[in-house]
Amino acid sequence: MNIRTVGYDHPDAIALNRQVQAEYAERYGEGDVSPVDAADFAPPHGLYLIAYDPDGTPIASGGWRCRDRDEEGHADGDAEVKRMFVVRAARGRGLARLLLATLEDSARAAGRRRIIMETGTRQPEAIALYTSSGYAPIPKFGVYRFHESSRCFGKLLAADGEDGDAHRAPRAGAR
Repeated sequence: MNIRTVGYDHPDAIALNRQVQAEYAERYGEGDVSPVDAADFAPPHGLYLIAYDPDGTPIASGGWRCRDRDEEGHADGDAEVKRMFVVRAARGRGLARLLLATLEDSARAAGRRRIIMETGTRQPEAIALYTSSGYAPIPKFGVYRFHESSRCFGKLLAADGEDGDAHRAPRAGAR
């Protein structure tokens, strides 16, 4: 497997995004309506990754984008995970966990203090991934913050030598 940094507007990213949107529609009746701009994922303010099978087929994706305090509930220093997705045929291989760890490392290196994400109750495997990766429930943020089925999670990103326990009190300026 090969993980590559690509633009959110890369043809493979677009193809995988169509697949994830179709899965959201299957699970929730519609795709994700969160505003997303390709520029959000351009380093150093974000990152977008695609995992490829040895034959060059794109099989997984995920990215993060900088978020700071706003009316949607973000806090200064946040990195928001978006479009974590593994095609059905490649699930169960640990790809999502590997991509998530890579995204966390990148966000930490970019100076982000906390990594956050939103998912829904119809994605129990996503909730299991995040909670088993050290994420804890946080106050809801973003477009879906008023939706009953929305679940938001966060994890503090420790600087070198710091403890990154998500359950401790947030730093000043964080929710």
